[in-house]
Amino acid sequence: MNFHDIIEPGDYKNGIVNSVIEIPQGSVLKLEYNADGGFFELDRVEPSIFPKPANYGFMPQTLDEDGDALDTLVVCVEPIPVGTVVECKILGVLDFEDEGEMDYKIICVASDDRSENKRLTTLDDLGERWKEEVEFHFNHYKDLKKAGTTKVLGWGDVESAKKRIAESIERWNNK
Repeated sequence: MNFHDIIEPGDYKNGIVNSVIEIPQGSVLKLEYNADGGFFELDRVEPSIFPKPANYGFMPQTLDEDGDALDTLVVCVEPIPVGTVVECKILGVLDFEDEGEMDYKIICVASDDRSENKRLTTLDDLGERWKEEVEFHFNHYKDLKKAGTTKVLGWGDVESAKKRIAESIERWNNK
């Protein structure tokens, strides 16, 4: 099974996208989806001080500037299991550079989240502390590797996220 063949990116123009979870929140296992084989594989184990601050996934049928599917960070009160498809509401985008390439992260929440997260509609609703922790994670998670550079460039609103999604879908369709 290839997620890119069966799951669409979602109705991003109306603020809804699909995300396939690769790494549950709190995990240090860097799992990646192998689209050629249709399975998840362990790429590496990160240092225990750098667990993922949110559920980390990808949007099917997209291609980001770095050559991979567009990444998602799915905010949830619980870790979401690997391989779970989540319909999400877009909150914004993290503008991120990884080893000189743009590697955007779409920030979202499950569209039918009935927890305290049901109030989330924008990045501002997550609070400054949440954004600071995410920035710290992505600015430093490769420090102990002593190879590669990462840099958070800023945050974008829902409309900025939709623009990045549209560009990634267009790249996918033109590949």
